[in-house]
Amino acid sequence: MADFSSSFSVHPAPGTNGNVKSVTDDKGQSLQDLGKREYIRWDAKGVENVPEGEEQDIKAVADQINAIQKAQWNVHRHCYSGTHARTHGIVKGKFVVSDDLPPHLKQGELFSKGGEYPIVARYSTEPGDPGLDDRIPTPRGFAMKLFNVEGDMFDAGKDFPTQDIEFNSTPALDLANPKVTREIIDIRMKYGDDQKEMFKQLEARDDTELQKARFQVRNTHLESTRQYSQVAYRFGDYVIKYCLVPSSETQRKLFEETVRPEDGSDILHRWLQNFHASHDAEYLFQVQLCENLEDQPVEYAGKIWDSEKYPWQTVATVKIPKQESFDYERKTFWEDHMRVDPWHGLKSLQPLGGPNRLRRVVYPASSALRRKMNGRKEINVKTIDEIPN
Repeated sequence: MADFSSSFSVHPAPGTNGNVKSVTDDKGQSLQDLGKREYIRWDAKGVENVPEGEEQDIKAVADQINAIQKAQWNVHRHCYSGTHARTHGIVKGKFVVSDDLPPHLKQGELFSKGGEYPIVARYSTEPGDPGLDDRIPTPRGFAMKLFNVEGDMFDAGKDFPTQDIEFNSTPALDLANPKVTREIIDIRMKYGDDQKEMFKQLEARDDTELQKARFQVRNTHLESTRQYSQVAYRFGDYVIKYCLVPSSETQRKLFEETVRPEDGSDILHRWLQNFHASHDAEYLFQVQLCENLEDQPVEYAGKIWDSEKYPWQTVATVKIPKQESFDYERKTFWEDHMRVDPWHGLKSLQPLGGPNRLRRVVYPASSALRRKMNGRKEINVKTIDEIPN
């Protein structure tokens, strides 16, 4: 389950003219029939199934995350989010949707026609410790907020024209559903300072491989790391997972370099800062459509959807021009006032499955505590110009 991004093939979306015979993946597989496959509708029976006791599990997780935040406040005298607390950089760019997507990819307000949307994006480290040493291998995150988005929004975000999209560098989510999340966070809270005992607890579980995968990630340049949704979302009529693929030659080359012990505790921030000061960055935004709920479960996010069976298809490009990626004012504004929430956005991109139902409760609870303990107000920005330059 480790991420070896540079070896992953890119699957372009076939054009609408039907002339796609030359488009193949690294196995020589033709992609011309992707539009003819039978994709599962987002509202089909079995896509979502709420298990008994989930509400109690979600409430318990919200309490656990708040407890982690309070513990970090006691160390730093500042409250951070319960996860993804360490900021490595925040950048501005644009999200470009192609105007020639085939019919099966022209889904929802965001992808039904071509367009460009300003974005602000944050690179992060997943755990809730803002002081975590960059030399420790662990999942990394990327989150972005799109502006000027129009359409039918969820109530939580209906007053601001934005779409929030978040990623993690591991393709499978170890916190695979609310019940597992509650159990694993409990183990981490009890044995986080005793890795030997924590591993003993994880090895006693049926999902040991999934839970230990986070300790085996490749520790490399953030701008060169492939990122994943991990969980499922509505995609207009259908169901998807999505990913972000570094696509410039420079980004791909930098993936070969890994963090060394002598590099220093803030190496990822410095690498990222040096890269964005001298290079433009580009990513492919790709979707993987659901065709088989047994093989591609929505409720259990611990299973990777096989890309050999269910190819990634490019629907947009993220472009980030050269800039200062570690602006102190921008970092403070994001951490103290902003949050990214997948429930802030279009109904046509509805978050699906237990992990996303958990986020609908946990994210507001985490944000509320953060504002209270820091004496700050949450700001739901409406335009890119509200983000400090």
